[in-house]
Amino acid sequence: MSSLANKRILLGVTGGIAAYKSAELIRRLQDCGASVRVVMTQAAQAFITPLTLQALSGHPVHSDLLDPAAEAAMGHIELARWADAILVAPATADFMARLVSGEGNDLLTTVCLASSAPLALAPAMNQAMWRNAATQENLTRLQARQVAIFGPAAGSQACGDIGPGRMLEAVELCRLAEGLFETGSLSGKTVVITAGPTREAVDPVRYISNHSSGKMGYALAQAAIDAGAKTILISGPTGLPVPDRVQHIPVISADDMYRESLVHAVDCQLFIAAAAVADYRPAVLAEQKIKKGADDEMVIRLVKNPDIVAAVAALPQGQRPFTVGFAAESECLLQHARGKLERKNLDLIIANDIVAEGIGFNSDDNAVTVIDKSGELALDKQSKSGIARQLIALLAKKLPASGTN
Repeated sequence: MSSLANKRILLGVTGGIAAYKSAELIRRLQDCGASVRVVMTQAAQAFITPLTLQALSGHPVHSDLLDPAAEAAMGHIELARWADAILVAPATADFMARLVSGEGNDLLTTVCLASSAPLALAPAMNQAMWRNAATQENLTRLQARQVAIFGPAAGSQACGDIGPGRMLEAVELCRLAEGLFETGSLSGKTVVITAGPTREAVDPVRYISNHSSGKMGYALAQAAIDAGAKTILISGPTGLPVPDRVQHIPVISADDMYRESLVHAVDCQLFIAAAAVADYRPAVLAEQKIKKGADDEMVIRLVKNPDIVAAVAALPQGQRPFTVGFAAESECLLQHARGKLERKNLDLIIANDIVAEGIGFNSDDNAVTVIDKSGELALDKQSKSGIARQLIALLAKKLPASGTN
């Protein structure tokens, strides 16, 4: 599976002859598992029609900064939040110059200014324009701001010149785009992540569970892989594809997850308990399917499940990893999260509101507050992939410098 799988790529298309290559690029990005949306400048539409890119991407093409319908919902901000990465291909000399100066006079530059996602440019222009001192100075300034530059290649150009300035081919751009998510910040570390719901059997047919989709835990696993960590994903039942290079350990019940977590926690440096583990299970598992009786009520006695993250946090020095919990709450979010942080002796806790619109269970987006003993940090609503990358980057900085627990 490509590291672009399940990523949201915002493709910016500016006004150069290489804009025709954007059609193939959309297809190649989708082949890698990415979801693609397109922003075109007015000049780009002189080279390729929005309808073409809309048909290929499966989404309306965005072009107007002051579109009344889109801006009623702050469209450019929503696009900026939606994107896991922004790739501008082709990126003209004019666009690079405007980006350097911080202009926001069209939709594409505004989205680039408003987004915290990784930004990459695939320059495409005449060889003399590329070699021009002004373009090279702009290039240096963009690279100093951590903007990734993909290419250009050298060769024959539409104008008849030969030299540097050709936009890279779509396959190569996809390969380079994968690197936008590979940070190396957890190289040499082992990370264990729990994800998804657990199912607590009542009889051979029925079980008690919850609405967790596992999306946040799986996004964290992908982000940990991208950061270079050996990643172990202990997952309850989900319908999600397992990220490539992840050691996947499927489990069903809280007891199953508890046993696997304690086995693997002692050999890791970072343990993230993202699973929605059932707090209770039936005291008695019926061996046969329970039949409907004449009574209008049926009473099931429940007993408490083991507290997985608290057990990991209680491991002795030398075995205990940096331990992170989640607080999925429907009320008094920060108060309950701080209580769990202290009560379970965690190093850090991630609080998220499960009843807020658009970020609850099964949502593709999230917004969280990170809490530890030093304070709080709010991460605004964005894709779960984006939240996961920010969390992994933050956690990588908090881990001890040595490779030991």
